[in-house]
Amino acid sequence: MGPLTGVRVLDASTILAGPLACQVLGDFGADVIKVEHPVAGDGMRGHGPSKDGVPIWWKEVSRNKRTIGLSLKDPDGADIFRALAAQADVVVENFRPGTLERWGLGPDVLHEFNPGLVLLRITGFGQVGPYASRAGFGTLAEAMSGFAHLTGPADGPPTLPAFGLADSIAGIAASSAVSMALFARERNGGQGQVIDLNLLDPIMTAVGPGPSVYQQTGEVGMRHGNRSTNNAPRNAYRTEDDHWVAISTSAQAIAERVMHLVGHPEVIAEPWFATGHSRAAHADELDEMVGSWIAARSREEVVAAFTEAGAAIAPIYSARDLVEDPHVRETQMLVEVEDDDLGPVLQHNVMWRMSGTPGGIRFPGRALGQDTDEVLGALGLQEEELAHLRDRHVIA
Repeated sequence: MGPLTGVRVLDASTILAGPLACQVLGDFGADVIKVEHPVAGDGMRGHGPSKDGVPIWWKEVSRNKRTIGLSLKDPDGADIFRALAAQADVVVENFRPGTLERWGLGPDVLHEFNPGLVLLRITGFGQVGPYASRAGFGTLAEAMSGFAHLTGPADGPPTLPAFGLADSIAGIAASSAVSMALFARERNGGQGQVIDLNLLDPIMTAVGPGPSVYQQTGEVGMRHGNRSTNNAPRNAYRTEDDHWVAISTSAQAIAERVMHLVGHPEVIAEPWFATGHSRAAHADELDEMVGSWIAARSREEVVAAFTEAGAAIAPIYSARDLVEDPHVRETQMLVEVEDDDLGPVLQHNVMWRMSGTPGGIRFPGRALGQDTDEVLGALGLQEEELAHLRDRHVIA
C-alpha cells in the first residue's frame, strides 16, 4: 500500500526523533524492525500518559514496527545485528558518536557487509565538532536554536515548548533524508551512504532567518508574545464564553476584512495601515478594536462571523476539541486503530495523503521482544540457540 513497501528498516534509535522517523517510514510501507535493549527496552515506553500500565504514546510512535530485544553491546548481539543489517536497506541509530564503532558496528563495518545500506545517525550536535560528545536532547536544541529566545511575553522569560518540538521536527526531517538517500541509491548503482543529522539544524531552520538578519543588519529578534512583527492584528483573543481564538492578517485584504467586520473600517484609510510592518507598529490600537469585539461574543459566533467575512481565524483547541472537530474527523486526521491492550485507540493518521500509494496503520506498537523469534528465526537461529541467548539477556 505504501511507496516504501519492500524497504526494510532497523530502528535501533530511542525516545523520539529516530523512532518518529521510523514511524513515518513504516506508515508508508517500510518493514520496520524495532531493536530495543532486551531488559530496559526503549525509554519511549515510559514517556507520556498510560492506561492500566499501557503506554499510550508508544502505541503510536512504534506502530507498524516488529519488535525484537537485542543487546548490541554484547558480542553475540552485535553479530546478530550485523546479520540483520546485511539484509536491511536502512539502519537508524541515535547513540553518542563513537558508540556503534566501539561495538564493532560502525559505518565501515556495516557497509562491508552491505554496501547499499543507508545509515541514519541522529545526535544532539552531529558526529563531529566541539559539541559532538555532549549529551543531546530536544530541550537543548530548543534553547540553542533561537526558539526559546523568541517565545513568550516580551517582559517574560524565554519559553520552552511543552512537547518534543525539536525531536519531532528532526524526526520528520530524518524521514525525508532517508527517502532522498534511497532515491540516490537507485540512481548511483546501489551505493548506500551515511546521513549525519543533528537535532539543532532542523529547528534552527524552522525558527527562521534570524542569523541572516543579524549578519546583514546587526539586529537580534526579541520576544513579543502572540503578536507578530510582520502584521497586525495578529494575536490570541478571549471570547465571551471564555474560549480563545487566533487570527492572522498576513494578507492586506484579510486585514481590511477584519476591520470592516469589527466595525472600524475608518482605520483602513490610515497611511500606516497599508503594510503589515506598519500595522504591527500599531498593534495596541488594533488589538483593542478587535479584542473588544471578540470579547462580546461567543466562540461559535466569532468563528462564524469571521468565516462568513472571509477573514482568517481558528479556535485555539485542546486535545478534546481536536477529537470533537468535524473537519478533523471527516478528513480522517485522527483514526481509530484496534489494539490488543487498549481496544480501539485514536491516533494521528499518516501525515500526508498519497493517491496511488497511501500507506496506512497496519498495527499499533507492540510488546518488547514480541517478534524476536520470528525475525531471528529467519536468520537461521534455532530454538535452542534463541533460548540460550535469552537466558543470557542478549535477546528478549
